[in-house]
Amino acid sequence: MGQTKSTDEIPEVSDKNVNFNSFRILRSIGKGSFGKVCMVQKNGDDRLFAMKYLNKASCVEQDFVDNVEREISILRTLKHDFIVNLWFTFQDEEDFFIVVDLLMGGDLRYHLSKHVAFSEDDARLYLMEMASVLDYLQRKCVIHRDIKPDNILLDEKGHAHLTDFNVAVQLRSGDHLATSYAGTKPYIAPDVCKTKLGDLSGYTYNVDWWSLAVTIYEVLRHKRPFKISDDTPVRECMEIYDDGKISFSSAWSEPLTQLLLKLFVVNGKDRLSSMDELKTLDFIGNAVVGEMQPVFVPSSKHLNYDPTYELEEMMIESKPLHKKKERLRKRRESKRRRSKRRTGNNGAAAELSSVDDKFSDRFTTFNRDLDESNEAE
Repeated sequence: MGQTKSTDEIPEVSDKNVNFNSFRILRSIGKGSFGKVCMVQKNGDDRLFAMKYLNKASCVEQDFVDNVEREISILRTLKHDFIVNLWFTFQDEEDFFIVVDLLMGGDLRYHLSKHVAFSEDDARLYLMEMASVLDYLQRKCVIHRDIKPDNILLDEKGHAHLTDFNVAVQLRSGDHLATSYAGTKPYIAPDVCKTKLGDLSGYTYNVDWWSLAVTIYEVLRHKRPFKISDDTPVRECMEIYDDGKISFSSAWSEPLTQLLLKLFVVNGKDRLSSMDELKTLDFIGNAVVGEMQPVFVPSSKHLNYDPTYELEEMMIESKPLHKKKERLRKRRESKRRRSKRRTGNNGAAAELSSVDDKFSDRFTTFNRDLDESNEAE
């Protein structure tokens, strides 16, 4: 999530041991199935970041540890102007922490909920910036698999950035196929459904272009092109796709409609799926990524996030983040006292074994400041 204060400027002295105490918690700005997101300020240099924290016990209970491990392993290899880039990862007894760029413009889902009337110019900008990301991800052998309005964040100027790689997959080579069923059902491409049904041996990078098409359609029309929900059976999804009925707004330009028709192609091999192809279309014209200026600019008068996240954190959350330091201090003191009462070290070790003990070695600690400082030497 790119931020108010540029993270491109690396401080002269980097903290090798970045941890929870390295940040000041400002407010809660989001939540997901396995964790929450808060705005933080790094001590020492005042840079702003978004910090996602995931409860370890919940991750283990719902078999999500592999996803966390995979997301970090992918994000640490990526850096792009229109990706929410990873900066730090660390953990404590309760949570895994993933610190990324902070974007102040909110996600497209938030703006849709506020009934923003996006224009074709807005759609062109988001399409081109996301296309540049998808081309980059393909070079890195990565399929995102969950492109949707919720996962496209705007910076304060209105540029789009892709986030949330927790179901992404990195293929072993450019021609390898993914086979698992993943994503958010209304945005999942037919190729993924066919693979799930056993009609295809796998799918590749072009599935993200289908999801991007659904997203662009929804941004412009405030509804999705297909009547598919999370409860729709996969076979029924394929019946809807094969039916091929898509309603386009009469207010849309012909070039936009033609573009979407090239993206909504059930056979992935025939689907538009590269920046080079995209640039040949009339809808794109002479637009160049990096030179396009956003039409819609998020408000700077307020935070573009749902304020109920902060209220829930302060009033409902049983283990609020702002009380973590005191909570962990008491827990550690309690453990030390119990350990002293034990006559055998083995007994103490058994009692103190926890989720942290089992999975700490699998969680990768990352510090982009150090990585980039080392590269510069």
